[in-house]
Amino acid sequence: MIIKELTVGPLMANCFICGCSKTKEAVVIDPGGDADRILLALADNKLKVKYIINTHGHFDHVSANGKMKDATDADILIHPLDAPMLESLSSNAAFFGISVENSPPCDQTLEEGDTVSFGDINLSVIHTPGHTPGGISLYTDGVVFVGDTLFAGSIGRTDFPGGDFDTLISSIKTKLFKMDDEVKVLSGHGPETSIGREKRYNPFVGQS
Repeated sequence: MIIKELTVGPLMANCFICGCSKTKEAVVIDPGGDADRILLALADNKLKVKYIINTHGHFDHVSANGKMKDATDADILIHPLDAPMLESLSSNAAFFGISVENSPPCDQTLEEGDTVSFGDINLSVIHTPGHTPGGISLYTDGVVFVGDTLFAGSIGRTDFPGGDFDTLISSIKTKLFKMDDEVKVLSGHGPETSIGREKRYNPFVGQS
């Protein structure tokens, strides 16, 4: 499995390229900006994009959807509860003084228990609401992409429309924290961490 991380956009979101080293099929998770850099990284690794996956609908994670789709013709995937957010990126970004284009509508929606397959890799979809109603995490082979649900030493904000603190904490404790301690956590912002580390040390949800 090939995993490439790029920090993109004005809010420095993490975009992940996840590819199959055998077949060279790939997905792009959370293209929040800088489409040209993402496309260059794909070309450098000789990867062909099958899907564009949004862990949630905030503009800093999806604003390059359109350019990525134009360049790759890949399907855009998102949870149905966050799908309407793709049509209002411009107004949401304007709140931060940032100009972005709205995303094309999604091509497919993802629900809890779905599997996204590309090459020899399968991503298991886990519904982890709280930061947004349709937030998802994606698990494969000892790695979980969590969007803005969980960070190293922190958690996602819940003061935006649709956010809910108690729901977010429940998502983390009942879904993410059921994983093995060794599972690598790749978040939507900031450095990577692990499930075990966050269980022990995260001040919002840790057990220490």
